[in-house]
Amino acid sequence: MEAKSPKLLDRVREAIRARHYSRRTEGAYLTWIRRYIVFHRKAHPATLGAADISAFLTWLATARHVSASTQNQALAALLFLYEQVLHISIGRVEHVVRAKQPVRLPVVLSRDEVRRVLSRLDGTVWIIGMLLYGAGLRLEECLELRVKDIDFDRRQIAVRRGKGQKDRTTMLPGAVVDPLRTHLAKVQRVHEADLREGLGCVVLPDALHRKYPSAAAEWGWQFVFPAARICRDPRWGPPSRFRLHESVVQKAVASAARQEGLVKRVGPHTFRHHSFATHLLEDGYDIRTVQELRGHKDVSTTMVYTHVLNRGALAVRSPADRLVAALGAG
Repeated sequence: MEAKSPKLLDRVREAIRARHYSRRTEGAYLTWIRRYIVFHRKAHPATLGAADISAFLTWLATARHVSASTQNQALAALLFLYEQVLHISIGRVEHVVRAKQPVRLPVVLSRDEVRRVLSRLDGTVWIIGMLLYGAGLRLEECLELRVKDIDFDRRQIAVRRGKGQKDRTTMLPGAVVDPLRTHLAKVQRVHEADLREGLGCVVLPDALHRKYPSAAAEWGWQFVFPAARICRDPRWGPPSRFRLHESVVQKAVASAARQEGLVKRVGPHTFRHHSFATHLLEDGYDIRTVQELRGHKDVSTTMVYTHVLNRGALAVRSPADRLVAALGAG
């Protein structure tokens, strides 16, 4: 009996995993491809083309009012589908009504606001919050850390496969060293218990599980912030303890900000994306140093934080303040 060919979405999954894309990217791409198919009344994408992609993207901008970044992600998913899975050249996607890209200044917490939010966190989430703010890590980068990436002696953290698949190093805040050591001791005990139960093998990046078959069970490859439960989803291989889910941190930080009565929109990204960079610039560190620590490809990305310094980008003093000072002196 002839075996059935895999379904389209299964082929997409295989193509994504063969290229070692993240689980988040996989979920996003599959969602956009499904929406594209449903939008065209479940027509097979192979029967559609550039004009149909254009119609879908335009609908997202005009009817769904999505942001420019969301529209771009949808386009990336569809291009991946046609180029990498269906192997169809669709040419230029033209006549798309583009979603507007707003120009906004980042939300920055003062040092006191950061302290207040962090004071509301405890345990593992407090350590994560401290690393986001104190080391400038992205949330995904922090949760993807392996034990071997923490260098206590040199007080530094190795960030592997960051944005753009680039590695970098950043500082390990002294304030988090002892709590992190204690945390890792607990994680190691859990790992040893998993091994005794025939588990304890973690998901490895790329194809390392073939090159180093025993590495998955080694302590150094375990996640610094593992999940509380064993993942038994067959889509991700045999049962293993994956990393903590980002929603745990997102909910905790949002709750902490509410408890402190902050009216600013605060999330984990606020620590790293805004407060970390701004406070380093306020402390006098040069912009190139901040660029390297944050893993920015272009210094222009880092320069946005000069617009939210306490004294303004050019240390400009308002003429109204000078007027009031002159009147007071008179």
